[in-house]
Amino acid sequence: MDDKSKNFFYLLLFFAMSGWGMSWVSVKILSNYINEFDVIFFRFTITTLSMIPIIFFLKKSFKINLKSFFLISITSFFLLAYMKYFYLGTKLGTASLGGAFVTTLIPIITFLLMVMLRTKTMHKKDIFALVLGGVGVLTILNVWNATLDEILVPHNLYFAFAALLWSVLTILSSKATNISPIIFTFYMYVITSIVAGLFFVDFTTLNYESFDSTFWIHILTLALLSTTFTNTVYFIGIEKLGASEVSSFAFLVPFYAIGLSVYFLDEKISIAMIIGTLMTLMAVKILNNIKILPSRTK
Repeated sequence: MDDKSKNFFYLLLFFAMSGWGMSWVSVKILSNYINEFDVIFFRFTITTLSMIPIIFFLKKSFKINLKSFFLISITSFFLLAYMKYFYLGTKLGTASLGGAFVTTLIPIITFLLMVMLRTKTMHKKDIFALVLGGVGVLTILNVWNATLDEILVPHNLYFAFAALLWSVLTILSSKATNISPIIFTFYMYVITSIVAGLFFVDFTTLNYESFDSTFWIHILTLALLSTTFTNTVYFIGIEKLGASEVSSFAFLVPFYAIGLSVYFLDEKISIAMIIGTLMTLMAVKILNNIKILPSRTK
């Protein structure tokens, strides 16, 4: 890939990360209309339909083997659970806190789980990074000026559980080595939306008359921008540029979540949240040896 193509893809990734950040805002707004399983069903049904032409365009095969299907089915369960606690935490708390807390906590938990599974080795720098990340997470939660009851409020626990579930989902997804990531996520969304629709959504009680323009704007934003567009750009970026280079753009997500929450929801952001987010992101950089600035061909 030449420099001109790389620069274009960097621009796409820059905007794509706003989709993940915007998902917290959209879920917060949608929580005024429908419950968590309704959001899951609408989000992933629309996403599934929108991914079909993209998969054809990319000339990917829809075929999967039994082993991949079994792994996708298990991963779908964790996606369903993650979305539930993502929704509940955002509904009861703030989108900015969720975007900062969960997105920075996930890679730290993932690293610890991989160490426990003995797929990663911990070095001295990692211990420093984990301490730094731990202090950063506590700073995001503003534990230095809060009581224990204020810290252990339901939405903080929901966010922590969501981060744990996504970390497990990440590790499970990494086991799928004989299938395209786009195809893997496509079937994961298919199974998740079917399970939600069959077992958790009561279509007879949905208040369709309340689905105004604000509802449709945010459900489509959540499905098409935050999921289809962002995930497609991210996965193609991994294939074209490499995982380590693309992963650096994920550092933008918590700041997008914070900034968009301020703009759309008029949420108040504390200095502690900003400082804590920077600390945890630095910890993630050290743990995963991530380069912040994309490399350039000389």
